[in-house]
Amino acid sequence: MRMPSLVVTCAALGVLLGMPADVTATNSWPVAEQQQVSDTTYGCLICHAEKRRSFTMGIHSERGIQCHDCHGGNPASFERDVAHRGRFLGSPDKLETIQLCSTCHADAGQMRQYGLPADQLAEFRTSRHGQLLLERGDDNAPTCTDCHDAHTILPSEDARSNVHPTHIAATCARCHEDETLMGGYGIPVNQFSEYRESAHGNAVFEQANFAAPTCTGCHGSHAALPPGVTEIVNVCDKCHVLIGRAFSQGPHASATREGTLPGCLGCHSNHGTERVSPDAIASLCANCHEADSRAALTGMELQEKVVYAVQELVAAETAIAEMLEAGHQVSNERFRYQTALTSFLERAQVHHSLDLDRLEDISLQLRSDTELIKATAESFAEERWEHKLLLVPVWFLTLSAVVFAWFKLREVER
Repeated sequence: MRMPSLVVTCAALGVLLGMPADVTATNSWPVAEQQQVSDTTYGCLICHAEKRRSFTMGIHSERGIQCHDCHGGNPASFERDVAHRGRFLGSPDKLETIQLCSTCHADAGQMRQYGLPADQLAEFRTSRHGQLLLERGDDNAPTCTDCHDAHTILPSEDARSNVHPTHIAATCARCHEDETLMGGYGIPVNQFSEYRESAHGNAVFEQANFAAPTCTGCHGSHAALPPGVTEIVNVCDKCHVLIGRAFSQGPHASATREGTLPGCLGCHSNHGTERVSPDAIASLCANCHEADSRAALTGMELQEKVVYAVQELVAAETAIAEMLEAGHQVSNERFRYQTALTSFLERAQVHHSLDLDRLEDISLQLRSDTELIKATAESFAEERWEHKLLLVPVWFLTLSAVVFAWFKLREVER
């Protein structure tokens, strides 16, 4: 099945974007009736040989979309003037590009068969990029082809695509790392470098975990906007569901709803998304709360519990390693360790609620598992020591027998 023609015939969209309708191509030849052409029979490629690769690659080419479906003109002619006659659109500007792409991509009837959304134009109009371009006429704002290639359009799941999870941050950075360009809008240019070092960036680039968010995961793609102060928790909550639920039950939630606390960004940075070290929790709380306040004391107690839990896990892991090195079966201990680790991860979620009673319950569960592991390791260690003690008389008797045999051998020799 081929995608319908990309000819720009939707006058309503032209009015919506505030552009004249006569700048678009009008060839309405259905793609489904077209025959694939070769490089030597398709006039566009005779002159535009550098576009040959684009002509044969990408999802548009696979669906039979050809040059004249977007640009108009007469591809059967090999004379430039004749080929470019009529309602020909050579190099569309940014506004014309939006109108051109939206002819198909804002048409639910055409997009439905491919499972693609048809609301990109409406979303783009609400985005910061769309506001700058469509309402203010700011040509610094990107259009469709600034993020997607103009001709070789690849699906986002294709690793070669500009909008693949491993490439989307770099695609955004083309503009957002440009100091000259961003300086006019007061936007910092270190977002990409911060993201690369963040927990999210590490998950994407080092662990190939494409469930981790990229720029579009938090800001949106076509509707790109920075989330408002009261919206940040909801954005993070899309992935961190249990943490969001715990946060909503704690004292910080009301301040977030009132807009006096930027939600998750009160403790974590936005693009850096660093994990707070266990021994830095109290100092983090002190950034907002007085040193002797109830909240600051809660932060100190929370830090003590987290640090203790980490120490318990490290001790349990060390005990398992020692038992394994001594040749003991440790499958039960490993199972207990995983149970303790699950409790620790649950604790990491619950402490966003600052519910110390609930945290104490989880800490007791973790401690019971780690104590059993350490007790088993100590038991094995005592057994090994007892075995060593039992070997002392054995070695003594063996040595005595050797000495006695030696003396007997000397007597026989004499």
